[in-house]
Amino acid sequence: MKILLIATNRHGRLMSRMDAHPLPIGLAYVAGHLDPERHTVKVMDLMFADDYLAEVAATVNQFQPDLVGVSLRNLDNNSYINNQWALPTTKEVISLVRKNSPATIVCGGPAFSILPKECFSFVEPDLGIAGDGGETFAEFADRLDSGQPYHDITGLVYKKDGEIVLNGGRCASTFGKPPRFEDLEMDKYRQAGFGIGVLTKLTSFNYIGAGKGDNGDHEEESAWRVFRPIEEVVKEVKDMEQRFDIKKVFFIDNGFNIPMDHAKSFCKALIDADLGVHWNTCLSPQDCDLELVQLMKKAGCALVLMTGLGGDSDEGVPLGENLERLRQVCQTCEEGDLHYSISQSFGDPGETAESVEEKLDFLRSIKPALANLRVGVRMLPGSDIAAQAVEDGLISDESDLIKPTFYVEESVKGWIVDHLQAEASKNPRWNVF
Repeated sequence: MKILLIATNRHGRLMSRMDAHPLPIGLAYVAGHLDPERHTVKVMDLMFADDYLAEVAATVNQFQPDLVGVSLRNLDNNSYINNQWALPTTKEVISLVRKNSPATIVCGGPAFSILPKECFSFVEPDLGIAGDGGETFAEFADRLDSGQPYHDITGLVYKKDGEIVLNGGRCASTFGKPPRFEDLEMDKYRQAGFGIGVLTKLTSFNYIGAGKGDNGDHEEESAWRVFRPIEEVVKEVKDMEQRFDIKKVFFIDNGFNIPMDHAKSFCKALIDADLGVHWNTCLSPQDCDLELVQLMKKAGCALVLMTGLGGDSDEGVPLGENLERLRQVCQTCEEGDLHYSISQSFGDPGETAESVEEKLDFLRSIKPALANLRVGVRMLPGSDIAAQAVEDGLISDESDLIKPTFYVEESVKGWIVDHLQAEASKNPRWNVF
């Protein structure tokens, strides 16, 4: 069977005043799980396309696929000031594929999995897959190819009697097969952003939209839906370096330093492998000591991304205590000469003029490579803020959250953007979103 996989993301992840173009790593893993002896696979990435609709039409007409998988990476660009909604592009692509081909169209991806029924209703594929779709999409493709029934597959989204059905919750993957990069523009991705993505671990689906996910006890095994063996990750990096001359990677990880013993072991394995690769990752603003920072630096870490802590919404902990905890992590990075960026939200529930100034004073007291000042909280389903927004009548229900929807505390809403932009104009490494 001929299978076309399309990555529809065209939004670079804005960092500083430049775009960082994230490679569609999830779709590459899906492609890697398909049986090459059974299927002819082509991956199409729209990130760098000049006229993406013309290229989609030309590819579909030339390749004549039997099955088309469409990946939806982001719901939007997470910017309150200049928000861009991603779903219309994916809907447009699906409509164009359907116009030019009788192929079965399946939609999936990280954003689709957040609100699978709502996304299915909006972009209108034939079927959807919610969750980590590597093994599941491959199983679906094999069943479709052999004419076997497939509606019992976990994570499948489809219409039945006019209703949208999500079968058995989200599917899971072990990411046990390497991603397929052959059809991607690796030369361009080598020059863009923070490097080629390599998955290390991901939090449980129960943490989706939790907002305060890093405050949970991530050391519990149940907190992770993916926890890849260290030797497997190192082998994948070595293979990428040899095949594609990759010198810069981004370890996809909700909190590289959690648990800390695992992070230290991972760094030691990278040091022993002597790969000569520079890397970046996300650091949870807790449980980080100087030994880990020094190991990360020695292992080739060039930059870590940290998220600032909230105040009143953080389980009743005073803002000052939260900021002091974060300051200690920042100072540890500075002591170990490890560059870091920090993203601090403004306008959380309970935000006041005083708490805004306290956060700004905190940012002035540290030395990040970049500081991203985010206006409001992008609400996601299952979060306390989304529940509060429903109760307050700001949204009718959580299905509204497929569109860019932000919570900004009413007491600061009228002036917070202008105030942050004025402060950022005095600090060249500060950016307001």
